[in-house]
Amino acid sequence: MSDPVRPGASRAAAFARNPAFWVVILLLAVGAVRMSQILARFLEAFPIATVAAIGLFGLLAIPFWLFVSELDFLEREPAGLMSVAFAWGGLVATSVSIPASTALENLIAKIGSPSLAAEWGAALAGPSVEEIAKTLGVVAIVLIARSQVNSVLDGVVYGALVGLGFQIVEDVVFAIGAVALAGQGDQIQPVVTTFLVRGFLAGVWSHTLFGALAGAGIGYLVVTTDRGRAHRIIMAGLALFGAWASHVLWNSPLFREGLGNGAVALLAVLVFKGLPPLLLILYLVRRAHDREAAYYVAQLASLRDPELITVGELRALGSGSRRAAARRHAAASAGRQARVRVRRLQRAQARLAVELSRASAGSTERPDGRHHDDVREQRAALVALGHPEAVEGVHSWRHTASTVGTTAVAIAVLWVALSALGGG
Repeated sequence: MSDPVRPGASRAAAFARNPAFWVVILLLAVGAVRMSQILARFLEAFPIATVAAIGLFGLLAIPFWLFVSELDFLEREPAGLMSVAFAWGGLVATSVSIPASTALENLIAKIGSPSLAAEWGAALAGPSVEEIAKTLGVVAIVLIARSQVNSVLDGVVYGALVGLGFQIVEDVVFAIGAVALAGQGDQIQPVVTTFLVRGFLAGVWSHTLFGALAGAGIGYLVVTTDRGRAHRIIMAGLALFGAWASHVLWNSPLFREGLGNGAVALLAVLVFKGLPPLLLILYLVRRAHDREAAYYVAQLASLRDPELITVGELRALGSGSRRAAARRHAAASAGRQARVRVRRLQRAQARLAVELSRASAGSTERPDGRHHDDVREQRAALVALGHPEAVEGVHSWRHTASTVGTTAVAIAVLWVALSALGGG
């Protein structure tokens, strides 16, 4: 683990002294101007459709943002840097990729043939430009705040947010393009169709996932200083190649006509193209989370103070599923307020673990005890509710039934979406 940047005014001052920070700000400003010009043209031509597209895809971004931000529960990333990552994807990467992808497609047509460009242009040009542009966003985060990237999981989070920003803005552009192509004026039906295809169906394993995969490579390059530089560069290159190859497969004309007719056939194509990168990034996230959790739980275990964290809480804190189980157990035994307090206690314990790790790493920032006090405060509130310990309870059939019910509803919604698009 690397030494963190000191918070508050010290962090702001450190950013101001970093030339890379001002370069990133300049690029974000240029990207904002460019995308604002495009948005102005959209609003002038199709005001209702543009507002609808921004609203739909903006709402889609919220659950993705919340999910990604929860990946690194034990050491949450600063909201400001997360916003920079998202803005890089939505402003810089998109404004670069739109003209560059077109230029590369034209080059493919000249070097190869117009038919090659028509079939494979989007599969070769788009990923080649976009994955590099998005990965540079994670590099930018490293350059302006190196000490905030101290695990592979950090790289995953920042990469996913860059991809999310890119995905949302690109989807809005595609939605308005669909409106213009339909030639029926300022209508929202093409926007809804684009939302179902590019947002709802493809959102799980498109740019957010590709960005996370490349971001994991940058995280590995920065963090694993015990490995040789050549090894780390190769691994980062393989991660970027994996993101590029996954994107190529997703954009490729393979199975463009589907695997037959019906919703099941269309779903099979989505799974075939999207499942490999999804499984890979889930594996990387799980491995990185477990390694980070073991480190921080060991920091808390060294306290040997059950008022700060008990043996059962140590076990629960190290696993996302067990943290969630502890909250459900609190709600079942002491009500909704206990669930809220358990989450707050877990969050306070995570902040304390980070503080302890910084102290053990020789940080010049001296612990001020506020995190110890915060844990004790949350513990006292939990005790007052009659639920003194944030541990998981006995497995409940109600949770299993709820999981099965939620899965059934998700499948039903997916089936309706596929059928609405002509899949059934």
